Amino acid sequence: MPRCRNNIGSNWHLRVALAARLQRDICSVSAIRYGCWEARKNVMQIDSRIAAVTERIRTRSRKSRNAYLDRIARAAEDGPARAHLSCSNQAHAYAASGDDKSALAEGRAPHLGIVTAYNDMLSAHQPFETYPQQIRDAARAIGATAQVAGGVPAMCDGVTQGQPGMELSLFSRDVIALSAGIAMSHNCFDAALWLGVCDKIVPGLVMAAATFGHVPAVFMPAGPMTSGLPNDEKAKVRQAFAAGAASRADLMAAEMASYHGSGTCTFYGTANTNQMLMEFMGLHLPGASFVNPGTPLRDALTAAAVSRAAGITALGSDYRPTGRILDERALVNGIVGLMATGGSTNLVLHLPAMARAAGIELELTDFADISEAVPLMAKVYPNGLADVNHFHAAGGLGYMIGELLDAGLLHPDVETIAGPGLARYTEEPRLTDQGLVWVPGAGESLNDRILRPAGQPFQPSGGLRHLSGNLGDAVIKTSAVAAERQMIEAPARVFHDQREVKLAFQTNEFTQDTIIVVRFQGPGANGMPELHSLTPILSVLQDRGLKVALVTDGRMSGASGKVPAAIHVAPEAAAGGPLARLRDGDIIRLDARHGCLEALVDDLSDRPVAMPDLSSNQFGIGRELFSLFRRQVGPATSGASTLF
Repeated sequence: MPRCRNNIGSNWHLRVALAARLQRDICSVSAIRYGCWEARKNVMQIDSRIAAVTERIRTRSRKSRNAYLDRIARAAEDGPARAHLSCSNQAHAYAASGDDKSALAEGRAPHLGIVTAYNDMLSAHQPFETYPQQIRDAARAIGATAQVAGGVPAMCDGVTQGQPGMELSLFSRDVIALSAGIAMSHNCFDAALWLGVCDKIVPGLVMAAATFGHVPAVFMPAGPMTSGLPNDEKAKVRQAFAAGAASRADLMAAEMASYHGSGTCTFYGTANTNQMLMEFMGLHLPGASFVNPGTPLRDALTAAAVSRAAGITALGSDYRPTGRILDERALVNGIVGLMATGGSTNLVLHLPAMARAAGIELELTDFADISEAVPLMAKVYPNGLADVNHFHAAGGLGYMIGELLDAGLLHPDVETIAGPGLARYTEEPRLTDQGLVWVPGAGESLNDRILRPAGQPFQPSGGLRHLSGNLGDAVIKTSAVAAERQMIEAPARVFHDQREVKLAFQTNEFTQDTIIVVRFQGPGANGMPELHSLTPILSVLQDRGLKVALVTDGRMSGASGKVPAAIHVAPEAAAGGPLARLRDGDIIRLDARHGCLEALVDDLSDRPVAMPDLSSNQFGIGRELFSLFRRQVGPATSGASTLF
């Protein structure tokens, strides 16, 4: 069968002319200013500690990264994907495209693929319902076309906390990557628009975008919901309910007043950490993360993202393949942002998985060393009283990026979707009579109770620490934990299920300082659920004057708070890790300040491994569908992925 090659595949002059026209349109809409970058780029050399970690990652990853870059270079060699589709292939792809059919058949304009995580059960994703039409309209306005390539699942950890469905949560990240791979496998698109916000969704989409690394990618957020009941007030009601001092009606009223509309939950958990990460890594438009849904500025940013995606395809002279943007410098910048903001512990799992998709290997020591070098500049709930709207109003990510660049703690010379250089992300979008423009961001914090300069931080090091010892490797989030609680030495109470912990609390069994060990919660045992529903119980015990801590091979929420929690312990108990040898009464030392997690016993390695009945984790609420994932998954230290 003859090939229906489009003219754009072989006519490079036409491609360059089209790119120039699109670039003029983009500049008129986006007006991303470059002066700030010129002013900042030579201010300071990169901090030697950050440089050393980056070089260590580069050296460790050289073989796998080079192989990855070779693969995406070969994928890009033949020009636009549509040039190699047959007439029949293309007819199937364009059959329902209405007025766009002619432009698609001619193949002379950029064609954008939309991968969406829309559903209207997730408040953060509900705004995406209208995005496909907005994107198609914006594409037509600049002479481009767009189609929804496919959808990916998006589950809400807030719904499944403490429920069997939480055992599917981490694995949903890899399902999202696989689903997005199917969407992109049609090989029709010159660039991709990735619509996702929440916990596993953005990491899964990044893994897919990296796998299709020759295709430019623009990530499009939906923004946070407006502020409702303050998060600390909600937490107080939760604790009162756990202690029997508030009714279920009181609890429901507080929860509904907090989670009250469309947009991301306003606390600084995994979803909002994801949005921060996309800016620090250059995959959002500057300042796009924390603009509320349903506002004119949000709509203008959506249209600008479409223009930018059309302008960075291989059709023109500003080709920006995703695999080139996602290098070791971008990943280090992401980790710096994680530490400076006191972000979610879940990203210690997701970043290694995302990096491996781009041929880069991250280790826990990279996180630990960057944490030591980076100050904690933000206090956003659960690390403080403010929510992300307050953080954004105080100067937000643009202010932080500027401060960190000036301190030499970020790589300034990265590639981003906005162009060369991270300093463009110090600017913020504004909607004026002339349209959308970018202006210099806040030069100073507008509220130093929320956001502080790098030279006057809330604490000198970041919010995450690496723990190691005879119980394995773990991480702990310390940014919300009082200094006097960051070291605890106490007897263990060992459980195999979080429901057992709740029952022990209800029967008043915790009357002394205790380290609660919840084991067989790792990815191979039951999918590594979050144990956030234990937070109110642990907080009540701590408020009663007890020193308590959690040690687990499971996860904690992105909203991990004031109780010390050593999480992601590896090797996990189900793989014969040291946690499987612990007994009630063993003295455990958890010392976040010195990075220590150990059992103070002489015979740990000589003890038999506990072998509990895990059959109840294998069935119900879809868990039987994921048996292959539990058998295939890697350790938490490398991202707990089934794919890389």
